Amino acid sequence: MQLLSPIGRPRLMGVVNVTPDSFSDGGRYVTPDAAIAHGQRLLAEGADILDIGGESTRPGATRPLVSEELDRVVPVIRALADLGATVSVDTMRAEVAEAAIAAGAAVVNDVSGGLADPRILEVAAAAGTPYVAMHWRAHSDRMRDHAVYDRPGGVVAAVCAELAERVDAMLAAGIAANRIVLDPGLGFAKRATHNWDLLRDLAPLLALGYPVLVGASRKSFLGTLLAAADGTPRPVEQREHANSAVTVHCAQQGVWGLRVHDVRATRDALAVLEELDRPHTEEAPR
Repeated sequence: MQLLSPIGRPRLMGVVNVTPDSFSDGGRYVTPDAAIAHGQRLLAEGADILDIGGESTRPGATRPLVSEELDRVVPVIRALADLGATVSVDTMRAEVAEAAIAAGAAVVNDVSGGLADPRILEVAAAAGTPYVAMHWRAHSDRMRDHAVYDRPGGVVAAVCAELAERVDAMLAAGIAANRIVLDPGLGFAKRATHNWDLLRDLAPLLALGYPVLVGASRKSFLGTLLAAADGTPRPVEQREHANSAVTVHCAQQGVWGLRVHDVRATRDALAVLEELDRPHTEEAPR
């Protein structure tokens, strides 16, 4: 699958939240016109894929009606796909995935890995689209209760084992192995220490043999790391420098993609890494 083939750097999935309540930019792009314009900006900055989502998955979020989610994402997907963008739909619902694919979405990005709505696997299989399965244990209003990883190997072993189970389900549903992408699900049913453990040790996840997508951008564990002296987390919009460091680390580990809000900052970090990886040049004799 060409979209999943290596290109020498991680592919950048630019986030377009068509929601009133997302943690990073809730409400800023809730109208179709604003979301489409934002998607165009991300493309101009170097996004390879635009990830369009109509449901906030921040901790504690409640779910919109299916009709609300459809109304939010379908017009945006159709417009950006018509402009030539490669679009993914960020949804846990089979009905939304089906409508999004019909509107031009080329990727299904499911934070539940098919657990929230098993029929979504059949939809992705029938369409032949790449399918991103994230590690997930519960919906946003309950996921904090599931952030327990007390078996041998801790969070890394648990995430790999649970994603391997999802791979079995995807293959059984008819999704081709060369269309599967795995995401460790930073921040989903995970505390800050779990997120750092996963980033430190991406090798076991990569060893499963599938492309890996990482989404650390603007998440709360970065805000906690950069907290002020009084313990106040760094504001969401001031976490991009830290995410650039995560970008470089993930690129060096060989991840397939990065889901990011600030595409330009991420491309800049990758450009520096690419230049540093070039062979030494010999100076011409004077």
